[in-house]
Amino acid sequence: MDTKAPRTIVALGLEGSANKLGIGIVKHVYPSGISSDCELSPEYVELANVRDTYNPPAGEGFLPRDVAVHHRSTIITLIRQAFEEAKIGPQDLDCICYTKGPGMGAPLQSVALVARTLSQIWDVPLVGVNHCVGHIEMGRAITGAQNPVVLYVSGGNTQVIAYSQQTYRIFGETLDIAIGNCLDRFARVLMLPNDPSPGYNIEQYARRGSKFIELPYTVKGMDVSFSGILSFIEKMAKTEADKYSPEDLCYSLQETMFAMLVEITERAMAHIGATEVLVVGGVGCNVRLQEMMGQMAQERGGKVFATDMRYCIDNGIMIAQAGALAFARNFTTSIEDSWITQRFRTDQVHVEWRV
Repeated sequence: MDTKAPRTIVALGLEGSANKLGIGIVKHVYPSGISSDCELSPEYVELANVRDTYNPPAGEGFLPRDVAVHHRSTIITLIRQAFEEAKIGPQDLDCICYTKGPGMGAPLQSVALVARTLSQIWDVPLVGVNHCVGHIEMGRAITGAQNPVVLYVSGGNTQVIAYSQQTYRIFGETLDIAIGNCLDRFARVLMLPNDPSPGYNIEQYARRGSKFIELPYTVKGMDVSFSGILSFIEKMAKTEADKYSPEDLCYSLQETMFAMLVEITERAMAHIGATEVLVVGGVGCNVRLQEMMGQMAQERGGKVFATDMRYCIDNGIMIAQAGALAFARNFTTSIEDSWITQRFRTDQVHVEWRV
């Protein structure tokens, strides 16, 4: 696909690695064509970005089989909605991109099945995408961040990442549970609603908190651990409810965990001499996290980039974005290789579209 002629790539993205089902359509425009020796920086045009969320009752988590049922029953309607919003049809697609992993097995399988079926019916190439890389490329496209340290924080992932030699290198990560998982599980203890998300509701409670309660702070080099702090605060909420308000507990939990993230992110910035931080993933919507990260970056003469709920929460257009970049470098996924994996690490991806 190395050509000097103008080139346009239209990609359909299907995301369903957790309880969000997202369908997105993006158009990349290369006015001067695609060169094999240059980093890809197409003109980005968003055509559609629709999403539907499976929300269990308050106090309950979501089971993979229930999420898979939701995705299977909703995905065709969402795809039609996306085409209507984009004002295009299957004949206009250059590739169909789907989340290969990481994520929950049953939901991933449901979406991958639809992707490979449509690929064969419409005779459109298939592109398997790493969920984490999708977040990063979406963040870069929306914010304009050039070469940032990336803090990726979501329900299933917590990583500090930096780019080097066509790979997103993991500098530090959680040693046990992800920060979003920690927030979700504590929200269940407090019986907070799952709509729009447990983490969002904890954020609202935390805004009303004023008393800081000292909690375990576990940073080990460039890595963090959240399981201990979760066990500690769960016990407090259950046995000392008369002493500590839910608002103060949420406030203290956020402040402690976010301080841990700021520490390891700053250490990564110092190591590579970066001045930019890009916060991606569902927890990246948290305004307090953005404030704390912004203060740290400002003190270093840097800047923080973040997106709103349209892009930081799992969505289909981020899969279309990363998939279209890979497709421009001639990457496709055969039907035989269109399996999914719950363990697909960020640093396993060859980021061929960057130099």
